[in-house]
Amino acid sequence: MLDSIKINLQYWLPKQALTRLAGWGAEKKGGWLTQLAIKAFARVYKVKMQEAQNPELASYATFNDFFVRPLRDGVRPIAGTDNVLVLPADGAISQLGPIQGDQIFQAKGHNYSLEALLAGNYLLADKFRNGLFATTYLAPSDYHRVHMPCNGVLREMFYVPGDLFSVNPLTAANVPNLFARNERVICVFDTAVGPMVQILVGATIVGSIETIWAGSVTPPREGIIKRWTYPAAGEEGAISLAKGEEMGRFKLGSTVINLFTAGSVHFEPRLNNGTVTRMGEAFAEIAAAPAVPDSPHV
Repeated sequence: MLDSIKINLQYWLPKQALTRLAGWGAEKKGGWLTQLAIKAFARVYKVKMQEAQNPELASYATFNDFFVRPLRDGVRPIAGTDNVLVLPADGAISQLGPIQGDQIFQAKGHNYSLEALLAGNYLLADKFRNGLFATTYLAPSDYHRVHMPCNGVLREMFYVPGDLFSVNPLTAANVPNLFARNERVICVFDTAVGPMVQILVGATIVGSIETIWAGSVTPPREGIIKRWTYPAAGEEGAISLAKGEEMGRFKLGSTVINLFTAGSVHFEPRLNNGTVTRMGEAFAEIAAAPAVPDSPHV
């Protein structure tokens, strides 16, 4: 009964307004009030401040400063050799496995399509048919910066407006097409394993999604799909990121989805639904060198 009430509230609550309010408050330097909120949050969610670069709660002037706190050097060592990809975020695996044609598994009884997730970009979706996906859920207590699984050159970024449902396991099990209907930032990279997509999914109270090359992508929330393209490797202005390097962050929230092409990687065998993840640990191993594409990136 309680779960049903929580799900119904997701449909009726003014999620956009709540998110704008939370984002506004999280950026304010509220003195003792901000400190009260930070200390209460850290206590309730058992935040591991000993892992933070700055463990003193009183040193954070805003809630967002605290929420996107960087980690101490060496706390998340980057695993493996060049043929090993690493986990992009602290959190837990929600789902991972093969993409069945163009269908991605969300939860029991719920699939969603690649094309819907990629905002109707069927040319991009075709690259990942029968490929692999991994969905990582970041709980409130987790470190909320997102990193690169492997070396990559950014080729495209899309902002897709949408709903702001919660992305916790209860909502994922009960709201159809959750990740294809929520707001999201889609980042497409050229990598040694072929094209790779890393998607930052928004949610209720996620005040902002940022990338290191563009800053805040949302807000503003203008209600239209936006697309940015970037130079290829070796061209002037190319954006190259190394394995384990930060690529974005959530100011509160959320979920990261990775897409890989068919036959490009094998996921680490220990990873299953519910596996706790730590950024930098082994994610996947390169299966084989992909063929060189015949056409330019779209």
